[in-house]
Amino acid sequence: MVDDNQLVSAVLNGDMQAFKVLIDQNQRLVAHMVGRLIKNDEDRQELCQDVFVKVHQKLSEFNFKSKLSTWIATIAYRLSINHLQKKNITIDKDIQELSPKEFQIMIENTTPLETLQEKDVKQFLLAAIEQMPVHYKSVVTLFHLEDMGHSEIAEIMDMPVGTVKNYLFRARKLLKDSLQLTLDKEELI
Repeated sequence: MVDDNQLVSAVLNGDMQAFKVLIDQNQRLVAHMVGRLIKNDEDRQELCQDVFVKVHQKLSEFNFKSKLSTWIATIAYRLSINHLQKKNITIDKDIQELSPKEFQIMIENTTPLETLQEKDVKQFLLAAIEQMPVHYKSVVTLFHLEDMGHSEIAEIMDMPVGTVKNYLFRARKLLKDSLQLTLDKEELI
């Protein structure tokens, strides 16, 4: 992994190989960020490319107040949110409005029993996460899949650290309740 300062400097000096390294180092992060929010494959691929185009265009504005990956994740998140808003896809449904039963109904299309039997609990949880509202899905993805801390997530998503912690708590509780409902349902069969 190349130092952020050296990498940014090289890219700003026109080194396209350095830009390729930047893409390689952050491709997984961008794919996770965009992939959790955008369902359409073509849109996802296009947005991932757009993120790196925007990174290249705005790199001279990067001020090193955060990690480069945080700055890139912020761009990916904001472009994804903008895309959802342009497509009139609701992004503000608050998870706290959902009961565990309502959350279970949301994920019934994934047939949890089959998922648990054929794949594993991780696949079931990923499917459940996919059904969460955008902000909660993003927080869970950044925290658990990208190993980012609360403050870094707060910066990316432009929200207070307390809100990030609250979203994580609620998302975990809903995942736990959903899994429990599925297990209880299986015991009845």
